[in-house]
Amino acid sequence: MVAKQSNWLIRSFKVISKLSIFGIIIIVSSVGCKKDYTKLVEKPPVYSYDYKPNIIVILGDDVGYEIPNYTGGESYSTPNIDQLASQGMRFSRCHSAPLCSPSRFMLLTGKYNQRNYYTDSWGDLDRSQLTIANMLKSAGYATCAVGKWQLNGGDTSLHDFGFDSYRVTNPFKLSGSEDGESGISLYKNPLIYQDADYLPEDSTRNRYGEDMMVDYMSRFIDNNKDKPFFIYWAPNLCHAPFCPTPDDPEFATWDPAKPRELADTMFYPSMVKYYDKEVGRLMEQLRTTGLDKKTIVIHILGDNGTESDINSLYKGEIIPGGKGKAIENGIHVPLIVSWPGHITPSENRNLVDFVDFLPTIAGLATIPKPTNFGILDGISFHQQVLGFNYSPRQAGYCYYDVNRKGDDGKIATIWALDTMYKLYDHKRGFYNTVSDPYENTKLRNENSNAADDAARSRLQDLIDSYK
Repeated sequence: MVAKQSNWLIRSFKVISKLSIFGIIIIVSSVGCKKDYTKLVEKPPVYSYDYKPNIIVILGDDVGYEIPNYTGGESYSTPNIDQLASQGMRFSRCHSAPLCSPSRFMLLTGKYNQRNYYTDSWGDLDRSQLTIANMLKSAGYATCAVGKWQLNGGDTSLHDFGFDSYRVTNPFKLSGSEDGESGISLYKNPLIYQDADYLPEDSTRNRYGEDMMVDYMSRFIDNNKDKPFFIYWAPNLCHAPFCPTPDDPEFATWDPAKPRELADTMFYPSMVKYYDKEVGRLMEQLRTTGLDKKTIVIHILGDNGTESDINSLYKGEIIPGGKGKAIENGIHVPLIVSWPGHITPSENRNLVDFVDFLPTIAGLATIPKPTNFGILDGISFHQQVLGFNYSPRQAGYCYYDVNRKGDDGKIATIWALDTMYKLYDHKRGFYNTVSDPYENTKLRNENSNAADDAARSRLQDLIDSYK
């Protein structure tokens, strides 16, 4: 009897030992897998759809973070944008360049501007570059560009950069011009380029350019509703010149050719309201056709901060427009990503750079990030919007060299930032942008604490990594 009990105890001990060892292996393996996963954040998690989602990128013009109601803006009416925000993920830390052309380069190519922006690059993207549209067209998407182009090259560039269909303003860069837009051809009596030519004047007379853009986009959606499509919609709103919209009584007699300064800022609220109305038109079409459940809308409200002549009430404080400045209100823009049934409505406070959209769209479309585009700088945040585990961007970077009319002899402005600090290259300063968003007071070494010093070191390492 004793012998039997002894044998049973020995066998039990062996089983328990094996289970313990197996348990240790599981724990070690799980820790190892978790560690490895954080290194592989660029690889998409296991998920799939039974269709390719449509993708619409909306890039507004000169609309800073202080403008829409959903962020805290109090000067304007934005019910449709607020509705889109309420059903999507709202990113509160998206950063652009201070002006439009550099921002658009980053957005479309996924590259920081030291890779594709040279002394004469303002409004002229070199045709050796490849874009989001090239990537999606190769994956079977129908592609369309609507609104402000400002990348030069007309029909040739539009097709080379991956767009099958287009209706745009600013198709060419004019010699000696900052960006090829006089302003008089954007809104009433617009100068619109389509199918390698400008539309006849009698077809645009007394019409509003933004309406014509949305009409074209609407037809493109109807014509491609049975296959996946990508739309890059870049409204001219709310760029100067500030002028009446069709909802203003002044529109009927307004002469856009009459010389004006930016002083017509009284119309800026109406332009914001009309921008919101056009967004509402798009969303209503998606809803009524049932395409909203199959369409990802990525709405970047502005390509940079608001025009400097505009002052807006934001959370009880008057905020001046920061366009053209590298400070927070010049580069902080609202971002919404919406896809009903797939994206949980929420606020996301992680950093997003304009270079991040290309790899994010690749992830959302479940296609590989391109390997033939050259070096890509973006970090995908598609896992964040879909609710999977992720490792967010820890710091952002910008290389900003305007050169609007050719080489201006100035060195590029370079900075790195995180959610609290910002460091410039070339001894231009180190700031706490939470307590000092207008960057009035440099954080000097003799007055800094350990957290300041650690952040400065991390951001300097990031700047050095791009030299």
